[in-house]
Amino acid sequence: MPQGDARRLPPRAYCASGAWPEAVMEEHHGARVAQALAGRLHAAIAEKGWSAAELSRRSGVARYTIAKALAGEAWPDLLTIANLEKALEVDLWPGREV
Repeated sequence: MPQGDARRLPPRAYCASGAWPEAVMEEHHGARVAQALAGRLHAAIAEKGWSAAELSRRSGVARYTIAKALAGEAWPDLLTIANLEKALEVDLWPGREV
């Protein structure tokens, strides 16, 4: 599947001002969704008291992939998000309010 120009840069590259993940974002819906997902992922990990390594073990998602999603350096795919949601028992996908 072609990625196109919209995915050429990582989500955090679309920060208009401030630092990821609290930055004000440019008008790029995908980057805003990735930002909201990173915030929810961080909160869920903290609530469980887990490390990225523990989440990796429980979800089957590579620790590196989790770290990249948290840092806004990657576009997490649907299977990754689904596996993280199952392990954490939370919804990470932010929906339309972003």
